[in-house]
Amino acid sequence: MTMKGIREMTMINNPVIPGMAPDPSIIRVDDEYYIATSTFHWNPGIQIFKSTDLANWELIDFVLKEGEVNLRGTYTPAGIWAPHLSYDASTKKYWLAYSHMTNMAGREFNADSYAIWADNINGPWSEPLYLTSIGFDPAIFHDEDGRHYISILEWETRKGYQAPGHIVIAEFDLDKGKMMGTWQRVTQGFTSRGCAEAPQIYKHNGYYYLIIAAGGTGYAHGVEIGRSTDIFGPYEPHPSKEPIITSSPRHLFSLGDPDAGHFEMYNPTSKMQKAGHGSLVQTHTGEWYIAHLMSRPLEGTLLNPLGRETSIQKMKWSQDGWLEMEDGSNLAKMEVKGMEGVQLSSPASHDVHDHFDDATYSVQFMTPYRNQEAGWVNTMERPGYLRIYGENSLFSQVNPALMATRATSFHYEFQTRVQFAPDHYSETAGMGLYYDSNNWLYAHLTYSELSHGTVLNVLQAKLGNRNELLQETIPVPENVIDLKLIYNSGIAEIFYRLEPDGPWQVLANTIDAAYLSDEGVNGQPGEIGGFTGLFNFIGSVDAHQHDSYADFDFYTVKND
Repeated sequence: MTMKGIREMTMINNPVIPGMAPDPSIIRVDDEYYIATSTFHWNPGIQIFKSTDLANWELIDFVLKEGEVNLRGTYTPAGIWAPHLSYDASTKKYWLAYSHMTNMAGREFNADSYAIWADNINGPWSEPLYLTSIGFDPAIFHDEDGRHYISILEWETRKGYQAPGHIVIAEFDLDKGKMMGTWQRVTQGFTSRGCAEAPQIYKHNGYYYLIIAAGGTGYAHGVEIGRSTDIFGPYEPHPSKEPIITSSPRHLFSLGDPDAGHFEMYNPTSKMQKAGHGSLVQTHTGEWYIAHLMSRPLEGTLLNPLGRETSIQKMKWSQDGWLEMEDGSNLAKMEVKGMEGVQLSSPASHDVHDHFDDATYSVQFMTPYRNQEAGWVNTMERPGYLRIYGENSLFSQVNPALMATRATSFHYEFQTRVQFAPDHYSETAGMGLYYDSNNWLYAHLTYSELSHGTVLNVLQAKLGNRNELLQETIPVPENVIDLKLIYNSGIAEIFYRLEPDGPWQVLANTIDAAYLSDEGVNGQPGEIGGFTGLFNFIGSVDAHQHDSYADFDFYTVKND
């Protein structure tokens, strides 16, 4: 075998999960690996990915899919935050702790945190067990003596106190569902970057190690670590007094800043940005890795349309018992060594192809704000098609009728075929790009009172403003059309054809869609507007009588 062949088998390319897959929490059970990630205002809640080689990950399920949470009215970027996945080897139970961020106004950040458990990673999961409302980002640690501990950020709101607050730890009786004792404040961070959050506890060679995210959700993000012989501390910071993983290694003093974009920390020499919020795992081969979030901005910009993605870094323990990256640096890498002796599986495809020939549609489909229910979306009423009943406008945070999948590449082609017979201008159906209720692009069929028939138009929402992009609509006399959207580094082009084998016609070209990104939506100066990511979608609107529906023949996304 050539050296090139050996390299291809043993190197992992980041991101391992492209598109919206932030705040990864990784565990191993035997020789299988699982990652849970945040989902914010999207349902079903909490993505679960599976891998056998750490390089290729498959979305296998969602956790919150039975109406456990109500996300209607959720503002970007609230919703389901930072799930923490753990496995209690003594009971063989999977545990998930998560926060439901319900309010971010006034920087009050009201979040209720819960824990659920299951005997199988695919569920069924228990009823949610309430933990606390002290802050957000809870994590469960199962100690060797059978005791359980919750770590979380205690959110600070008082004037004159260091934001965003303290990392706190308490013992919990998970069987009885109650806290043992009180919250113990243990640290406000291990470096000068501040914004300590997402605390996770690990035990190794007699020490408790506390891994936290720091530096905010922007370009100063990083992974910090401290250790103690007692779970409640005091915790000794890493000797470097710097993050052990980051995309921007230069020193930053940002204590007291509750969160910020820190655009000044952009690293022009790195393809990877925002590396932080890590979760540690020991492999079945005895090696150590951290899964962490990252972003990739569009070239020449600070805009990240794919949101925060999941990456992997190989780690080691130093002679004096500190965790560090394998090469001894703290700069996150786009390529890392795979597990020793583990051959990588075939590269995972992130394309989406669903012709709706089965009773269920692809697990990859998500819906903003509301649950997916057969009353408004199903493959049963017309076999071979996905039927979507129109409801609220796409500006709605209550009942938009959308089915969407995560964008995972800067270059892709998205197609669908829709059949739709509207009889009012407030009835529409089509496809497009979506970030949240205030920011989207929508090519759709609707009814024209001028021509007394179905026409094709393009509507855009940008920072909550509505804009019709076409000066003249396109007649669609047979009520069926093929639509195609090509996304190329923030530029969108939309095409249509009235015959399945006919030539594609340009509907709209060179549309600037770069604003559909974390930094392009409704943010305050110096902060990130969102941290979710771009989606492709099909959907329908009926702000008339709620009696119309659209039938979609297929849905395909092909990445270049």
